[in-house]
Amino acid sequence: MPLVCLTDFQAYAQEHLSKSTWDFIEGGSDECFTRDDNIAAFKRIRLRPRYLRDVREVDTRTTIQGEEITAPICIAPTGFHCLVWPDGEMSTARAAQAAGICYVISTYASCSLEDIVATAPRGLKWFQLYATSDRQLNKQLVQRAEALGFKALVITVDTPKMGNRRCDFRNQLDLQRNLLLKDLRSPKERHTTPYFQMSPIDSSFCWNDITWLQSLTRLPIILKGILTKEDAELAVKHNVHGVIVSNHGGRQLDDVPASIDALTEVVAAVKGKMEVYLDGGIRTGNDVLKALALGAKCVFLGRPILWGLAYKGEHGVEEVLNLIKNEFHTSMSLTGCRSVAEINQDLVQFSRL
Repeated sequence: MPLVCLTDFQAYAQEHLSKSTWDFIEGGSDECFTRDDNIAAFKRIRLRPRYLRDVREVDTRTTIQGEEITAPICIAPTGFHCLVWPDGEMSTARAAQAAGICYVISTYASCSLEDIVATAPRGLKWFQLYATSDRQLNKQLVQRAEALGFKALVITVDTPKMGNRRCDFRNQLDLQRNLLLKDLRSPKERHTTPYFQMSPIDSSFCWNDITWLQSLTRLPIILKGILTKEDAELAVKHNVHGVIVSNHGGRQLDDVPASIDALTEVVAAVKGKMEVYLDGGIRTGNDVLKALALGAKCVFLGRPILWGLAYKGEHGVEEVLNLIKNEFHTSMSLTGCRSVAEINQDLVQFSRL
């Protein structure tokens, strides 16, 4: 039976992955309210289609940070892809390159940055950084990513401490002890430490450190995890190039707003001075359209990419991306949008239910 929607890939992955791996991928923090509300919140938004428009040609292309992508649907940073497919992030990178979209590679990738770049040299790649307490390691990672051709630096800001992920506690999951990760340092240094040591996340990392990072690199800096107008305004003040409205897939602080519910506040706060993106809860082409109508420049997929990877590796990720891109094309056609530029807030309304 063909897989015809993202939830079909979800069901396949749940059936074929180990319980601890599935729980790690799907788990949220505490009661998982925010994880589930990320999806439910999209259903509280209705579309307002416009008809009798010539939609024989619909163009899904757009740009992020000046780089063209085939659709405003990209891959969010998630770690440990080798948990679900042997080639891990290398397979994901090849699929992203084939699809013509951006892949944000995690600090906790289970393949080396060099191998990922080598396997998909033409793909648009951003690097996601968890700021650790080792300043020198942070500097090395940022400068190495720039030297390897990454086009932006994504700083995850919502993780001064890991969230309370009950499933991982129940499964006694210890990624540092049980996963053999490729060392993220340069190949010349690997003989000293065979596997990447998961340095503690720096809980003191603050706005002043953004300025320090800007001094290390020419790459545009994107902040991932912004949920309020106050932090959005500070991002503008600190001259970053973009923000990703995100609650970490509901894996950090529970009971915060769904990403789509926080989007309008953040978009209004930045006043067009930077690009705003969104992740969390995207499951259909309609969801993509709603996010763009409310001001997102692009959306990023997290868990669905891992479901595709678990299905057929590189080809499974390609299927997931092609499926939601086709759904988005249909959504544009059926609402009368011939280009991404025509998607605006008039296309949506919030349900009273």
